[in-house]
Amino acid sequence: MKTNIMKNFKRLISIALVILLFACEKNDDLNSRDVSGTYVGTITGDFKSSESATTTVINIGDQIEIHCYSENFNTTIRLDVYDSEGNVMVCLTGEDFEDMYGHMMGEGNMPHNGTEWMQHLNNDHQEDDEHFGFFNMQHQFDFTFQMSDGDFHFQGTKN
Repeated sequence: MKTNIMKNFKRLISIALVILLFACEKNDDLNSRDVSGTYVGTITGDFKSSESATTTVINIGDQIEIHCYSENFNTTIRLDVYDSEGNVMVCLTGEDFEDMYGHMMGEGNMPHNGTEWMQHLNNDHQEDDEHFGFFNMQHQFDFTFQMSDGDFHFQGTKN
């Protein structure tokens, strides 16, 4: 009888360990919206050629703060993030949103449907509003900074 109890106990422990391993497995799915980290790549703009650049991304509540810097470029902005079929899309927020698009958020006129990103487009944007970046499933970040002295495009991969 002790042998059966020991066998059942060992099976129970084995099953518990397997469940624990699966529960603790790292989830790299971007739907979590956690795109925080360091992205290393290049930035192009009003330079003679592209430059090596670094972008640090930190989560601040439902938004992210992006600090992008290189030898000749340095800026920090906040963006809203939206899930979109495995990617994370970004959009300006607050006054930056109003300055770029000429209207406030929430002035869209289309019904709710689709992904969180589609709902954002329908609710907050007009048909000709443009977006400037995203994070993809390969842990890459692509963003164009609209600056008073021109556009600067960063492209990088999470370090």
